[in-house]
Amino acid sequence: MANITDELICDTLEKNYMPYAMSVIISRAIPEIDGFKPSHRKLLFTMYKMGLLSGNRTKSANVVGQTMKYNPHGDAAIYETMVRLTTGNEALLHPFVDSKGNFGKQYSRDMAYAASRYTEVKLDSFAQEIFKDINKDVVPFMDNYDGTLKEPMLLPTTFPNVLVNPNQGIAVGMASNICSFNLAEVCRATIAYLKDPKCDIFEHIIAPDFSTGGEIVYDKEEMDGILKAGRGSFAVRAKYKYDKANSCIDIYEIPYTTTSEAIIEKIIDLIKAGKAKEISDVRDETDKVGLKITIDIKRSTDVEQLMAKLFKSTPLQDNFPCNFNILIGTSPQVMGVGEIIEKWCAFRRDCIKRGLSFEINEKSARLHLLEGLKCILLDIDKAIKIIRETEVDAEVVPNLMNGFGIDKIQAEYVAEIKLRNLNKDYILKGIAEIEKLKEAIADMTATLESDRRVNKVICTELEAIIKKHGSERKTTLVTKGDIKTVTQDEMIPDYRVHMFMTRENYIKKITLNSLRMASEQKLKQDDEIICDFEVGNKEDLLLFTDKGEVYKTHIYDIPECKASVMGEYLPNMLGMEKDEKIIHMVATTDYKGYMLFAFENGKIAKVEMEGYATKTNRRKLIAAYSVKSPVRSILWIPEDTLISINSKGGRCLIINTALITPKSKRDTQGIQVYLSKRDKFLEKMELAENSGLEDFKPYSSNRIPASGMSLKDVDKPFVQVGLFDE
Repeated sequence: MANITDELICDTLEKNYMPYAMSVIISRAIPEIDGFKPSHRKLLFTMYKMGLLSGNRTKSANVVGQTMKYNPHGDAAIYETMVRLTTGNEALLHPFVDSKGNFGKQYSRDMAYAASRYTEVKLDSFAQEIFKDINKDVVPFMDNYDGTLKEPMLLPTTFPNVLVNPNQGIAVGMASNICSFNLAEVCRATIAYLKDPKCDIFEHIIAPDFSTGGEIVYDKEEMDGILKAGRGSFAVRAKYKYDKANSCIDIYEIPYTTTSEAIIEKIIDLIKAGKAKEISDVRDETDKVGLKITIDIKRSTDVEQLMAKLFKSTPLQDNFPCNFNILIGTSPQVMGVGEIIEKWCAFRRDCIKRGLSFEINEKSARLHLLEGLKCILLDIDKAIKIIRETEVDAEVVPNLMNGFGIDKIQAEYVAEIKLRNLNKDYILKGIAEIEKLKEAIADMTATLESDRRVNKVICTELEAIIKKHGSERKTTLVTKGDIKTVTQDEMIPDYRVHMFMTRENYIKKITLNSLRMASEQKLKQDDEIICDFEVGNKEDLLLFTDKGEVYKTHIYDIPECKASVMGEYLPNMLGMEKDEKIIHMVATTDYKGYMLFAFENGKIAKVEMEGYATKTNRRKLIAAYSVKSPVRSILWIPEDTLISINSKGGRCLIINTALITPKSKRDTQGIQVYLSKRDKFLEKMELAENSGLEDFKPYSSNRIPASGMSLKDVDKPFVQVGLFDE
């Protein structure tokens, strides 16, 4: 049996989890100051070593296989990394890989890229800017994972690539999400910074720029805050044009963070929910020319209003969350754009200085050899004599060193000169190079020792990049003031519907057109309609239960149906208690008027409707009315009117509701209105105009409480007598 030892959890985490977490942060997920994550860098360097910066394309599978020498991951992960860097995928403003074949699209979720054996790639000419002078020791190299090869720790980008192409990564306990900026704007801002570190870089870098275009909802103060802090989010909207002739809207650019499929699916959901009745069809018409989502609309549609609604409720407008977390050395840092440019300038200065040191060393070595050659110019015959008279080969170099006072390296160089080159002309030509080398070394040394001159070199490179690769912004800006906005209320279509509720608590919402075409209402066996009225789709619905509570919902949240279906089951829709039942429903928009509750004991409560209005979107209100006596009827009235009260014994009382004092408290017991005699309790309350009485006068009273009058024969409800009734 294995021995079990106690260990503190913090010690276990430190030994087992922390190395993994640090590896993910440092070696996988967070981009570095050159703008690349290790997977990008290894792939691009592999292509560079394969000679793909020039020449013809090669199969992607070949590149993937070679990359495995540097990247110990599966071919699928490596190929997916390549796809995002290609011209075909359109994920980057300035792709590094020139591609042929299907590499999918950034703006499409379902357009899958072809397998690596079918596609071909090479490095784009733009990639020259990330490999410049890499053979001159401008960046440090390290061993690959098995120690058989060397790979660069960073790529010597000649422009701030970390800001030009977008990057996203999720590490352990942290993440990074860097948006892309226009190449020319970034280069100009960097030049301005190098000339004056106190300059306002936001005069040049206005806002991000995306390969998928679209338009940023721009607020200068807000955007500057995001770019200075390196955190925050901003909105990006799609671009569209209205085709009046075909009565359709064409979407041709969308936010970088979404896809055409996600947009279409959301629009379809809105249509199904009845929230976009202006739209008759939506389809994807993307072709070789580019993205195109077509929305067919009805001719009477307000296009701006519809698009404002779609921007608010679909991914046609989406937020880009910024988190400029970059690895500096082995330390992840969240920085603003200004600080990123500052760090990149320091990195680029170091690259140039390393390159200058490399060239100075090479030229100094060449100069040293030529100075040795100069020494033998004084007596070529002597050099030949020394070599000829030396009996042992190993003594040639020492004898030359002694004969001319040169060092071993110079003597080796002289000794290796071919016999045919031991002439005055060859030697004079070599010596003539000495002055040029001295001048070049002096100039490079002066540059190496002067940050100002190094900055000038960087500026020259950046200006050349602007001229060669700079382009206009793809993502335009639109200010908030220029945008048509819609409120939540405006987003809801307003039309007339008919509401039905049954005794078994089924509810139906039927449009008037559908209702006119219906033959009959489908109901559950032995069920019946107890409440129905015509109402607007934007109104609120109050559903009173037999437990003295009320549920609130919006009519637009209730699905439309046809008369031929049973409708929605309210207990499921509202999440009601098991033994709870809806007994009445009322619709309202402004919560004006009064609710009347008639109780069995003859009392009637008149409650102000505004007592049911709530500032929060509460779904249920308790104590909606009093439960001390069973409620017999519930009625909403917009203003005081005549009501008819009937008892079980056939008596009737008609009064004006102005006699009843209104209460603000919902669960008031009300006041005594009907005086019951013996066991003849209040049975029903309704509007007098709906009572069917020919003459109100015999039953009317100007005082309450009152007991009313027995119904006359002419006013009694007609009851058909059966054949066998006694």
